[in-house]
Formats: sequence, structure tokens, C-alpha cells
Amino acid sequence: MYILGISCFYHDAAAALLKDGILVCAAEEERFSRKKHDYGFPKEAIAFCLEQAGITAAALDYVVFHEKPFRKLDRIMKTIIDTYPRSAGVFAEAMKNWLSEKLWIKSIIREQLSIAPEKILFTEHHLAHAASAFLCSPFDDAALLTIDGVGEWATATLGTGNAASIRLLKQIQFPHSLGLLYSAFTAFLGFEVNEGEYKVMGMASYGKPRFADTILKHLVRVHDDGSFVLDMTYFSFHRSARKSYSGKFEKLFGAPRPLQRDFFTADFDFPAYFGEKPADYAQRCAENQHYADIAASIQYVTEEILLRQARYLHSLTGQKRLCIAGGVGLNSVANGRLLREGPFEELFVQPAPGDSGAAIGAALYAYHSILGHKRSFVLEHAFWGKAYRDEEIGLFLREHNIPFSLCRDDDELISRTVDAIRQEQVVGWFQGRFEWGPRALGNRSILADPRNKKMKDIVNLKIKFREPFRPFAPVIPEEELGNFFEVPANPRQYPLRFMLLVLPIKPDKRAAIPAVDHNGTGRVQTVRKEWNPLYYRLVKMFGEKTGVPVLLNTSFNLKGEPIVNSPENAYNTFMNSGLDILVMGRYIVEKNHEKNCR
Repeated sequence: MYILGISCFYHDAAAALLKDGILVCAAEEERFSRKKHDYGFPKEAIAFCLEQAGITAAALDYVVFHEKPFRKLDRIMKTIIDTYPRSAGVFAEAMKNWLSEKLWIKSIIREQLSIAPEKILFTEHHLAHAASAFLCSPFDDAALLTIDGVGEWATATLGTGNAASIRLLKQIQFPHSLGLLYSAFTAFLGFEVNEGEYKVMGMASYGKPRFADTILKHLVRVHDDGSFVLDMTYFSFHRSARKSYSGKFEKLFGAPRPLQRDFFTADFDFPAYFGEKPADYAQRCAENQHYADIAASIQYVTEEILLRQARYLHSLTGQKRLCIAGGVGLNSVANGRLLREGPFEELFVQPAPGDSGAAIGAALYAYHSILGHKRSFVLEHAFWGKAYRDEEIGLFLREHNIPFSLCRDDDELISRTVDAIRQEQVVGWFQGRFEWGPRALGNRSILADPRNKKMKDIVNLKIKFREPFRPFAPVIPEEELGNFFEVPANPRQYPLRFMLLVLPIKPDKRAAIPAVDHNGTGRVQTVRKEWNPLYYRLVKMFGEKTGVPVLLNTSFNLKGEPIVNSPENAYNTFMNSGLDILVMGRYIVEKNHEKNCR
């Protein structure tokens, strides 16, 4: 039985395909369209899934959409009526978007896939989120927490999972939303909503939560069970398509942070790639510190709300394990606090907990909860995208007259790559199937030496062209984790392999890995041989040659672009950046072409 799950029309459109309840493939549309956070109907992702399985759309038994469009429109229209006439602009935009395509998803699926209408199913948004976490987790039973911006009406749910069934017990409804609260601060701090929330999380580590009481006094009233109510006079996301916070919000926190303004404070080194220090350096540091403190405050409030919800959910269910889904599940700092201070012993967050992950959830919910099949799949790794064989890579390089060298075997490939990293070269690493979710986990990664403090600036200046407060991830073999990081009671937590937990670095190890030290913490990725043998061997050999079994890992893309998919994407990024070496399969391309041979 083949079931296709689809999510689209808000952000991060995606498709995922199951065969008899086992995941075959999953991919976001942006990887193919090259439009970051592409929200359109995922034509190319669906085509990839069908090709990967070797089937046509005629073989699909069901197609499942990740939410119920008419219920979502019901929420939008009621909100417009409640806030009219200030919501007139939202009404015009809603009519254009919904009457043109969003409301007619069933017809679009029928048209695109030529599938019978009885084979098209819909599930509620937060049920799809809950299923995306629990039904591919290793747990037979667990507590469930889903939390995001908004689905149809729900913005957060508490529930339980047992065997193949899911029960959502309580929910918080729009406009009261932790995800939208965080997004309002994201916009205020000068970042794009649904794109810059992780930048707020990174900025927060350079501030102090001195505005937390202000947020809790004025913006959000939090109850003991973690439920909350927003004071909507501080927000405009419910009545505006352009702005998420009101003038009252600005009176409370001051002027918004200017877009594109360089960020630096007195607490970290002024980045060399910013050029000379400005004449008003001290004043700018003070202004930036103000924004960093606001970021730290909303991060702290978010963590406190999640901790209250987790404690209440634990008392309600008695479960020892927790599954989290929804976009807030990407908050790896909060996930770390939940494990350290919360009541649950184990945590599962799948690598794409946001809207794209709901494509997997929709398919799994249909297979297990609607059709009644037993579970037999656990999401052990994130490598579910498209792969390119060495023959395809070689053909691309030859057709474009790109000089290269070809390694005889994996041993030579790993040895040459490790030597390049030790020589302070930055490597574009392109192997196997690309990752599911927003994190590069070793198949579409940029790799560098974490021992060199200057590597932060080098990677930012030469390749990423991004804000200096954003951390680079340390990747480490799972068995080495406790030697470098303060680990949770169970060091084999699944979020670690998906780069979804921030852990403190052991004080005596900070000097050994300064390039991945983010104020004493690291957003860790653990790797195990059976998940990714080549990547594992690469990190292990680097450790054998240096005594430090850690690599700096960041996503293989330029600022504002999706992570690379194809050899062409990888080569273009290589040539448009300061990457020193591109490793694709067993092929190595260097900027200094005179060194290369065919």
C-alpha cells in the first residue's frame, strides 16, 4: 500500500511517501524549486517521491493533506469579521489566495495526480503534527505536545499516543499562540517571520532576560498548566498581513531593530569581516545589547511556558516519554532545558517538526490511525531525499569541463578530506541522499576545523555571509559525546542525532573547540556508524589525527538559499563562495585547478 502525504500553502511545502507504513522518501519542495521556504503545491517533491519508489501516481492508494482547508478558512473569516475594518487588507489577500487555490486543494490534487476523489483524505493540522512525532518514534506510548503558529484553530495541543492511536486531550486556540508570540519578536528584532526565529534563539545567548517580567506582565498571562492568554492590544498578526506587533508593543520595547543592521556587542569579538569598527561603536554596542536582552527575554519566556506545559502534561498522563512537533520543536535551546529540568526521561523530536514534517504525519496518521495498521517504522536517520550516483556526478563534471580528481576508494577520500580540514581549508561535503528537515546532518554540509577560533569568521566571511551571533554546530561520534559535553541522563536521545538539542560544553573542553562554542554551549549533532558510515569515519579519522573527534558543521548553502540538492547546486555554491574544496561522492574539485587531474 502506497500513501502520499502532502503539506503546502503556508510555508515549507513538502511530500512524503510510505510503502506499507515504511517511509520511502521525503523532501521539501524548496530543494527542487530553489525557492527558500517554497509554499506552493509540491509538484517536484511529489515527482521525486514517485520516481524514488519506482511508481506512478496510479499506484497510490491514498493521498493525505496535512490540514482541513475549510476549517482554516472558517478561522480566518471569523477573525476578519471580529477585527474589521482594520482587517480589510487581510480580507482582500485572503480572498485572492483562498478563492484561487488554497480552498480547492482536493481539486488540485485530482488534477495534478489524476487520482479518484475517494482516495484523497484530510487530517487536522495538529493531528498531523502529533502523528509526525509519535508514529515514527521508538516509543510504544508517550505524552504528546504540539506547538506552532496556528493550524486550523489550534496553536498548541496536549495529548497521548499508545500503539497506533493518538488522543489530543487539550488545546490552545488562535489568536493565543506561542509560535506567533515568538514570531512577533522575530519581526521586531529585524528578521523575517518563519525564517528568522532561529536567529532570535542565537542572539538570545548574548543577552540577559531583563524584559521577561515585562512580557509576562503585559503581553502574556501564563497559568500553572502552561496555558496562556495573549493581550491582543500588543499584536496585529490577527488583523494585518504585513505587521505582527502594534504601536503599543513598540511603546513598551522601543523602536524595532533596523533591518540589515550589523549586530555586535561588547561581549564578543568584533568580526573582522565587518571592516573597521564604527566611530559610534560604544553606542551601537549598547543598542545591540538592548535587542539581545529582548531576544533573551522572549527565549526565556518561551522556555518557561514549555516547561509548565511539560510538567502539567506529565502529571496528566504519567508518561515518561515526550514527543514534540510543530515549529516550536525546532527551538533546540528549549529542548535542552526540557530534558535537563523537565519531568520526562526521553524526548523525541523528528528532524522536520514544522509544517514540512506534517506531510509525514498526515501519511502515518492515515495508515495507522484511520486504516488501523500496526506500527513497524522508526525514524532512525534523516537521509530521505534525492541521491546522485558517482556516475552522475562524473558526467556533470565532464560535461561542464570542470577539473577534478577521483579517489580510488573511501579511505583515500576520507584521508584527503581530513588533511584539507587540518590545513584550515573549508570543505563542501556532498554525499548520498539529502536530509529531511532544515538541518544539514552530514550529506549536504560545509565542514571545517573546530579547533581554530578564527574559523567562525572564515566560514562567515568566505561562505555563509551571515550574522556573527549564529552558531556553527559541533558534530561528534555518539560514543564521544560525554567527553566534550554535559550530557542528559540518557545520552542516546534522538534529538541529538537531528541537531535539535543544545548542550553545555564541558569547561575544560571549550578551548579545544572554540569555533563551535556558542557562549559555552553547542547545538550538537551526534553520529553513529550505522546511520551514516562515511560521515562517521570522517569525524573519527579527524579525531585520530588531531585528538579532537569533532568537526564544525553548517548547512551547504549561501545566505538566503535552500540547502543544495544536485551536483549543479553544489558546484554553483562552491564557485560563488570562498569554499576551498568540493567533495562530491568520490570526486574532489579544488579552486586551484592546476592541482587537479582527470
